[in-house]
Parts: sequence; C-alpha cells; structure tokens
Amino acid sequence: MDVFLTNTLTRQKERFKPADPQRVTMYVCGPTVYNPAHIGNFRPPVAFDVLFRLLRHIYGEAHVVYARNFTDIDDRIIAKANAQGVGLQEITEPLAQLYLQNAAALNVLEPNVQPRATEHVAGMVSLIERLIGCGCAYAVGSGVYFCVAEDADYGKLSRRAQEDLLAGARVEGEDDKRAASDFALWKAAKPGEPSWAAPFGAGRPGWHIECSAMIAATLGETIDIHGGGIDLIFPHHENEIAQSESDTGKPLARYWLHNGFVDMNGVKMSKSLGNVALVNDLLPLWPGEAIRWALLSGHYRAPLDFTDALLMQSRANLHRLYGALMRLADVDAAECLPPAALVEALCDDLNTPKAMAVLAELATAANTAKKPAAQSEAKAELLAAGRLMGLLQLSPQAWFQHGDPAEIAQIERLVAERVAARTAKDWAQADALRAKLAELGVEVLDSASGSVWRRVS
Repeated sequence: MDVFLTNTLTRQKERFKPADPQRVTMYVCGPTVYNPAHIGNFRPPVAFDVLFRLLRHIYGEAHVVYARNFTDIDDRIIAKANAQGVGLQEITEPLAQLYLQNAAALNVLEPNVQPRATEHVAGMVSLIERLIGCGCAYAVGSGVYFCVAEDADYGKLSRRAQEDLLAGARVEGEDDKRAASDFALWKAAKPGEPSWAAPFGAGRPGWHIECSAMIAATLGETIDIHGGGIDLIFPHHENEIAQSESDTGKPLARYWLHNGFVDMNGVKMSKSLGNVALVNDLLPLWPGEAIRWALLSGHYRAPLDFTDALLMQSRANLHRLYGALMRLADVDAAECLPPAALVEALCDDLNTPKAMAVLAELATAANTAKKPAAQSEAKAELLAAGRLMGLLQLSPQAWFQHGDPAEIAQIERLVAERVAARTAKDWAQADALRAKLAELGVEVLDSASGSVWRRVS
C-alpha cells in the first residue's frame, strides 16, 4: 500500500518513495534537555512514532532507520549548569533519562539511533571547515557564520525572501558578522563556558550545525524524511538545509514533515502565562495511553487544543476499546496483520482521526461477535490495530485499574469485602459495597471465575 505524505518543501501531498526500500531513513529533531518536556514537546515524538510504526509495517522492521537527537549543548543548558556550579552532563543526563521514561509511558518506541550533540562535535568542526573552504562561511572574532548571501536557494523551505529574513538579526556579541541574516555555525569561547578546540578557534557549535552533523553521521548525506514541529521550519530547518546542501550539493531530505502547535485551553502554551503542562506531571493523573490518544486525536499537521475535556474523552474512548477486550478476555486470538482500513487511513498522510474511527468500528465488532471464531477474529484485529497505533498495550485489567496506589488499595479492599459478603450470601452488604464502588467510578464484573473491577469514569 502506498504512503502519501504532505511535504512542506513542495506544499503538496506526495506519494512516498524511499531512495532505498531496504534502508528507509527518518530523522526527527529531539529535545533540548534543559527542562522536563511539556506536552507540546511530545507531539512530534508521538506523531512520528506512528509513522515509524507504519513504515516498519510496510517495509519491514529491519529496513527502517530512525534517528532522534538530544541537543545537549545550548545557551540555556550552559546558564543552568553555571548557576548550579555543575557540568553540562549533570544537567542534561537526568533530563534525557526522564524524557525517555516519559516517552515510554506514552508508548513511544525508542528510535534506532539517539545521538547527542556532545558526541558529534568533531563532525561539526569538519563540516564547518568545509563550509569555510567553499566560501559559504567565514570566521570573525565572535565565531564562524554561514553567509546567507552565498546560498541562492535560501528560504525555499519557509518561502521567505532573503530581504525579509529576520532570524539572524544582530544580537549582543555578534556585531562583527557581515549581515543580519547570517547565522552562527560556531561561537567563540567565552569565560565560564564549555568549549572545544577547532582550527578556527576554540568555542562551541551553534544549534543548527548540530543536527546537520548528526544526520550525516547517523543516516547519510540525503535522508528520506525529516520531521519536527512547525516552529522549526524557520530558522532551524531552513538553516540545516543551507549548511548541509552547500556542503554536499545534494538534498538534505526528500520529504519534510511538520506537526502543528499544541495549545492549552485555546491559548498558546507559554511559561510566562503559566499554562505549560509537563508530561511528567500529567502521568500520575492520566494513563499514558490517554495522553497519547489525545495527542493523536487531531491530524498531526493541524493545531491541537489540549484540555482536560480532551483527556477525559480520550480515556473514555479507550475505556470502550479495553472494555471490548475485557469481554473477550477468555477468547484466544492469534496475532494477525492490522486491518486494511486502518492501514489505509494512516497511509493517507497519517490520518489518525480516521484510524481512530476504525478502532471504534473494531470495538463494535468485538462487542457484538457471538460465535467463537468471530470473537477470535475481532479480538485479533483490534489488538493488531492497537499495535500499529501504539495503543492497547496493557491488559484490560491493568488499564481499568490505573490510578493512585492508595485509591487502588481502597478499591481492592472494597471488592474483597464484597466477595466475602457474596460468599456469606449477605446480599444487602454486597449491594451496599457495589453502590460504594460505583460512587468511586468503579464497576464490578462477576463471573464463574471470580470478580474483577474496572473504572467507568
């Protein structure tokens, strides 16, 4: 089945054709590890995780190479390390591990490669040397800058004319660069900051050169897909293109994909407004799959309004799917391929809302199946669809019992008391305990094999 993706470079939906179907390559810009990641930071890894799963389904797991980096050299990291009197790694490593833990909680598969900027400084230095050598960059006292005027194609991704460019506006310490739009490849060493040796003077890399070097080192000169948030189109991705393509004379990426912003209750997330929701703070309150569902509930290219109502609806949708699986808990189901309708939806530019509608239809089929063969098929298809979407990865019982450990202990105690009351044929007490559990949003399901509980709200 063909995959169609909207290419930011051409502004068109195009049939995806990898340069080499035996090695499909994708790079997504990862986090700058100076603070815990917020919900907006996690839209790219969740959205492109679905694409990663889809590509592996179509081309084979062994034939897709996905890289997502950690930016661990940055002004904000340096400022934080200096304020605390520690090295960069003491800031970045715990935050990188927290990011990976949060990603795992949202069922985000680990990429094949996760380079760190600090591991690729030598490659950055070599790339800068080549850019200086070909006349595309120049060294001055404050560092090394890319000369935008030397790149006739500059602006082709963002569609900004060179005379309108503002990203390189002069800032303190960059008064010696030739033009306002020129951007830093290398920043000269300053007292109290980490630095690396280089032929053009000790210093540290600029942000944009980091990704260019890491892409070349891990995936090659031209990759199939480059992804990231819409805010990265300019200047970050535009500058990556300028650097890499001036060096190699080849396209950096054949398809450029960008996800839309995440707002909070209709307002753009901003630390100054205090409306930034950290994933690590959300996870104790909401199941990771509910957060994932919420992030996938809108098309990845469209803006997404992230609200408590969206989370509640996402959890309710998953309640229904897991409820269908709980109904078929005793039914054996062999592993099968995901339904064609779901694959077709994802092949249409990652249409996750349409794919979720297919999941709902599969749950209906699972709930209405009567014959053993139909039940087995329905369960197998629902589980296969969930795997491709990164959903339904828990047992139904584990899903319905998500929550605060103290609250779960209370529910378990009430359920045990009700079982004892039923055993003693104290039906009045059993009914009273059922009513008390219902007040907690818990439903008890009795069967010949015992009693299990699940949340219904």
